[in-house]
Amino acid sequence: MKIAVTSQNRKTITGHAGKCRKFWVYEVQGKEIKGKNLLELTLEQSFHESAHDQPHPLDGVDVLISGGMGFSLQNRLKQKGILALATSETDPDSAITAWLNGNLPELAPEAHEHDHGHGHHHDHEHDQPSLTVVELRLPT
Repeated sequence: MKIAVTSQNRKTITGHAGKCRKFWVYEVQGKEIKGKNLLELTLEQSFHESAHDQPHPLDGVDVLISGGMGFSLQNRLKQKGILALATSETDPDSAITAWLNGNLPELAPEAHEHDHGHGHHHDHEHDQPSLTVVELRLPT
């Protein structure tokens, strides 16, 4: 099994998976870490910049752990068969051990706004139907 952990500074878990370009990739067998390698991506290969329907250097991992990610990235990874987890744990090795032991502290995915203020345009539609909240009352 392969588990990737976001770690832009190579020491702690990075909080924004979409912009991260450095990942520790662990080889795991059972509950034992067999190896750990650093994968460095180009800017164009970061999740934020890369095409969703194209092959990605992290396609072969089973799990991706980060300090934070949006619903969109979590769904994108799920479609590729990758379990995506956000955690409050900051140490990559500790996060792997905790996940293998079933006690990794998990965070909910973050809401992701489309106006990031980072100077580029996303080519997707925003004309989505609005939601209507309806209160249902059961007969008493």
